[in-house]
Amino acid sequence: MQVYLVGGAVRDELLGRPVAERDWVIVGATPEELAALGYRQVGRDFPVFLHPETHEEYALARTERKSAPGYRGFAVAYSPEVTLEQDLARRDLTINAMARSTSGEIIDPFGGRKDLDERVLRHVSEAFAEDPVRVLRLARFAARYASSGFHVADDTLALARRMAANGELDALIAERVWQETEKALGEAEPAIFFEVLRASAALEKTFPEIERLYGVPQPERWHPEIDTGVHTLMSLTAAARLSEDKVVRFAALVHDLGKAETPRERWPSHPGHEAHSARLVNELCARLKIPNDYRDLALLAARHHGVIHQAAQLRPATVVDLLDACDALRRPARFEQLLLACEADARGRTGLEDRSYPQAERLRRARASAAQVTPTPDELAAFQGPALAEQLRKRRIEAVRHDPGGRE
Repeated sequence: MQVYLVGGAVRDELLGRPVAERDWVIVGATPEELAALGYRQVGRDFPVFLHPETHEEYALARTERKSAPGYRGFAVAYSPEVTLEQDLARRDLTINAMARSTSGEIIDPFGGRKDLDERVLRHVSEAFAEDPVRVLRLARFAARYASSGFHVADDTLALARRMAANGELDALIAERVWQETEKALGEAEPAIFFEVLRASAALEKTFPEIERLYGVPQPERWHPEIDTGVHTLMSLTAAARLSEDKVVRFAALVHDLGKAETPRERWPSHPGHEAHSARLVNELCARLKIPNDYRDLALLAARHHGVIHQAAQLRPATVVDLLDACDALRRPARFEQLLLACEADARGRTGLEDRSYPQAERLRRARASAAQVTPTPDELAAFQGPALAEQLRKRRIEAVRHDPGGRE
């Protein structure tokens, strides 16, 4: 029996990056032999074992054969006769198809080390096309390593486009699309994920709401980049600069979805796009089964970003109504997320990436002033229900009015 470190751990060791987790392949063994050594089997579809001491995952070398559409449609075979090279051949990218022996030797049958040196993301074989999730993984790796100069090989992009044209991506299920997307949102350059999906004709299959934004113009006065699709990914890039919070990044990504529904005769203006955006956010989150915390912040950003951008011009009563609509007094942390998403929108514009955003500080102060207003004993005795709420609203308007940054 021979043991090899495989996959991402080898790749990241060679890149000098931190290794998050280590996966191992065992060649020349049976499940019974591993069980006798104290390994605990956890794999459902094929034997994967936890090491008795380190609890790291060890898998028996295996091969795969396409047997049905989709990412689950594989027949898996394992035996002591399966070689390491056969196991590595089933992997997606050459940089993920390397192994290291216990003596330190790098086994690299598909040129992964050369592709690492040349900063190329390349598929191992045509078997890449058998699993639609690999297009999402390709885009995610591009987002992770773009800052290190990596790019997708032309022939790999061409293969991904053929997969889209042949309908292979239609087998993707919502959970896997969101799983890979959520991981991509946490990468250093998440916008690259969507750029690669678009270049491979996969964006219209996975995020048609974003694909439809391309070619939709905006007023050049406010949006020097003009194209709404370009602005969308610029906003995501700005959000990634402002925050590591994936929920904030998602809200920045989807805040303008409604602009795709503006009739052409009304271009480049988009009156009422906020309501359309909120509806599309709801539909997108329902389709991909996106968690509620992502959905709820994205809805607030879609509905209120236009008003928040005008914070300096808002009357105190309008500010208090905005705070109420966003539940800012009870949910201060989420309100801060909303302000970050709106700042990303403001900075996601050509030439304005480093602009200041005083609107956020204005609304932070307003929220703090309004939060100081609580019911007095006399008010509790004199008012109930809606009447008490209106009394507190009046006092909060006055508190905001007398804030140094308030507006009469």
